[in-house]
Amino acid sequence: MSGLELREAALADLPPAVLYALLRLRVDVFVVEQECAYPELDGRDLEPDCVHVWAQAPDGTVAAVLRVLRDPDGRGRIGRVATAQAFRGAGAAARLMGRALELLDGLDVVLDAQAHLEHWYARFGFTAAGPVYQEDGIPHVPMLRPAA
Repeated sequence: MSGLELREAALADLPPAVLYALLRLRVDVFVVEQECAYPELDGRDLEPDCVHVWAQAPDGTVAAVLRVLRDPDGRGRIGRVATAQAFRGAGAAARLMGRALELLDGLDVVLDAQAHLEHWYARFGFTAAGPVYQEDGIPHVPMLRPAA
């Protein structure tokens, strides 16, 4: 993971080319790679509290991305965690998760994990908060990390 730089910005502060790269990675992973036709652009990126966090290689390539949100009930939410194939296993997503949890410090944090990644999210203090459910043909599990 050497050479990857963590960055973060609200939507209004993202240069168009960077926003395009972040959204492109999400579409490449969730829609193309996972063969899941769904509305990737769900409107939550436009929320005023949304912060995009990403890892960027020295050549400008986006290696991994996630978004940090505030739910209406006051809990923090982490979503759209995606890593480009070439960077998987290098720790980029773990660094992003660490930063997201810093941004949400003091809040209960929720996420909807793909079920096969439940143990990966458990590394960060998340536990299952409900039964496994199907979303767009992929098993997911709601997870919660209580405020520290």
